[in-house]
This record gives sequence, C-alpha cells and structure tokens, in this order.
Amino acid sequence: MLPRREVLLLFFLFVVSLPAVTARLYSSDEVEYFSYLRSLWFDRDVSFENEYQYFYDHHIAQTPDFHTTFLELETATHHRINYGTIGCAILWAPFYGAADVVTRALRAAGRPVVADGYSQPYLSAVAYGSAFYGFTAIVLSVAAARRLVSSHAFSSGLAVWFGTPLLFYMYVAPPFSHACSAFAVALFVTVWLKVRQTWTVGGAVALGLAAALMAMVREQDIFCALGPALDLALTVVKGQGTRDKGKAVVAGCAAFALGYLPQLLAYQVLNGFPRPSPLVIRKMSWYSPHALQVLADPEHGFFLWTPLAILAISGLIVLVAQPADIVDGRAIEADDVRQVGICMLVMIALQVYVSGAVESWTVAGAFGQRRFVAVTIFLVVGLAALRAVARSRAARLVTNVAVLLCVWWNLALTAEFGTSMMDRQKLELGRNAYDAFVTLPRTAPDLVYRYFTNRSSFYKPADSTR
Repeated sequence: MLPRREVLLLFFLFVVSLPAVTARLYSSDEVEYFSYLRSLWFDRDVSFENEYQYFYDHHIAQTPDFHTTFLELETATHHRINYGTIGCAILWAPFYGAADVVTRALRAAGRPVVADGYSQPYLSAVAYGSAFYGFTAIVLSVAAARRLVSSHAFSSGLAVWFGTPLLFYMYVAPPFSHACSAFAVALFVTVWLKVRQTWTVGGAVALGLAAALMAMVREQDIFCALGPALDLALTVVKGQGTRDKGKAVVAGCAAFALGYLPQLLAYQVLNGFPRPSPLVIRKMSWYSPHALQVLADPEHGFFLWTPLAILAISGLIVLVAQPADIVDGRAIEADDVRQVGICMLVMIALQVYVSGAVESWTVAGAFGQRRFVAVTIFLVVGLAALRAVARSRAARLVTNVAVLLCVWWNLALTAEFGTSMMDRQKLELGRNAYDAFVTLPRTAPDLVYRYFTNRSSFYKPADSTR
C-alpha cells in the first residue's frame, strides 16, 4: 500500500493538471472507440453508421480514406467496420453515464445542450475518463514499485508520467485507447502480484477477469497474460505444489472466458464470427519482422522517442541480476523479486514481438510508439530499481540527470508535435534535439500560456486525421 501522503500528493497533481486535458475527438481511431460507447448507450447495438456519418458531417474525421473505410465498406453481416474493441467503452461508461445525467438535467433546466451522446459533455466525459485511468495507472505502478523495490517509487512514477507518451495520451489525445490500456495492464499486474503469493482459486478468478478487461481494451495486451503463466510454471517447477494450482488455472481460464464474452458477442454481431476482422489479422506477420525496428529505428523507434524506457528496462535487468541489492534486508525474498523481474521482462519482450509483427509498426503520424504505453507499470518498477542501486553520490547524480533529460525530451517532443514544429510522420533527431534544447526553452512560457488560453490554435485542420 502507498502512504496516504503519496496518494494525496498524486491526486493533487492530477486535479491541478485537469485543465490540460483536451476534450475533443479528431482521429479515426478515437471515433471508432467512442462509437462503440455511443452506439451501445443510445442505440443498444454495434451498428456504427450513424456515428461515423455524424463525425464525417461535422468535419471531425472528414477524409476520403475515412469515408471509404467506414462509410462504404461493410462486414459480412452488413455492418460498418470497426477495428476497435469494447473495453474502452466499458471503462468510459461511468463517466459517460454521469455526463448523460448532467446533460438531461441541464436540458430540463432550459439550457441549450443536446442530449444526443455527441455534445460536449459526452466528449468531455470520455476525455477526463481516460485521464483518470492514466492517473490510476501511475498510482498502481507506484504501489507495485514500492512493493518490489521500496525506495524511489514515487519519484519514478512521476518521471514515467511526464517522461513517456502516457502524458500525451492522457492530456492531448485522451480519446485514444492508450491511457485506458496503461490502466488495464497495471490493474492486471497489480492483481497478479497479489495472487501469486498463494495462487488461490478466488485470486485466479480475479486475475482472469482482469485479463479479460485488458484484452478488451487492446487485444495485443493479452500477451501480458503469459507473464503470470510463466511465473506459475516456475513456481510449480520449484516443487511448490500442483493440485491447488491446477484448480486455480481452470478457474482463471473460466473467468477469462466469461469476462471476455462481451467482446466475443460484439465480434459475432459485427463480423459474423467471434474474432477480430480479417482486415486486422491480415496486417500481422507472426514472425515479427520489425521487432528490432520498433525499438531502435532512428525515425520511429521506441527507444528514440522514449529514452526513459532504456533506463527503466535496464533497471528491470538489474532487478533480475542483483535482486539482493534491491531487497536489501527486507522481508521479501530475493529469488521472488528475481522471478517477478524475469516475468516483467518477458511481458515487455512480448509487446515488442507483437508490435513488430504489425504491418503498421511505425505508427507514423501518431505521437511516439503509442503501443508501448501499456508497459507503464513495468517502466516505473524498472526505473525505481535502477535508482535504488545507484547509491554513490556520482551514480545518483548521473542517474538523476539522465532521468531529467529524458523527461524533458518527452515534454519537448509533446510541444513540438502539438505545435507542428516537428514532422509528425517521423523523428528527425538533429532538428528535434535542437528545438528541444535550444528553441523550446526560449518559447516554452508563451506556448504554455497559449495552450491554456487559445488551445484551438494548435489544432490541425479539421479535415485531417491520423
């Protein structure tokens, strides 16, 4: 558990940052996830043509490609295509429901607001909902780091919050799925860290349900479920019992199947079969030809966009190689920490694998390697571990300076991307670095003032999408 003062401080930082949340939709991905929620809430179906037509007519997603893909093509059941999943709609539903109640109350009071699911209160609900889930992911990540590493958990959580693309997808483009993905994976890992102590049937059920939510938010995140599976296998190999664990496996799988049922039903109605669209599956090359590029490509690589990840993953390697230095006399077993670290590295490797298997691995036009926002909790744990073993004054200084530079790099790229100062299709390291460390320090105050007083001036033309 986190100390109350840390929870309160994190919550305070989140509350004061809420004015930075941009409450609008402007890309086809955002429209797809939002359309799931709006259609289920108002129309009680997964027929999205009216939602797509609305956003096209209102110049929110008005491009020839959008019209062709979402207003001309059909699935086998004569529905409009949706490449998204239902998980974000489930997570956003409480916020959306509250917006619906408030909107109808305002209408009853004579205020000119439309209770159609599209008006500003509904869009704001989804945006602030995503920001809340991103914040909750940080809280869960800090708690996990404190559990495994003890020291530096809070400051490492802050560094990952502001030093990775999570920041962008919490505040600049929250209707994407990524802040919700960070939360769903962090929740799953939190449940796993609790369940793995005893592997009870009840705990396995909770883990299975958390895995189902994780997969419904973003399908590729289900690969994270292999981490706890490996952990359980290693525990069994150590001879720590099999009978009760066998029951737990059966219960966990059954819970996952039950929890994932809403997505299967949606797929069945939408596509005519209980699986994703073939248009999604055909984009995959399962031998992952782009795995190295997705990490280190100079224009699109995760490590180039988010160098803080290099430090954090190095910390997880330290967690595996030197667990005794991390534990440092605490009650938790060093071998236990090593095993958790191995499983976390495996989960990151699997995200590299699946991201490198996608034809659109560059995610060009989006901010950073956005598919890695899901690994937020692993980055916090790894960064805390790295800082925990930097005990000399020189090591602490070097590590802290490196972390600060990485955080500034992310903040600078966010500003460059949002103001179209950079090429949104790729990194240009020389130019981006010059602007980050020379141009932006001079212009940052004006940009911050403009962001909070005239944010629409940053928006791309209405007929453009990513």
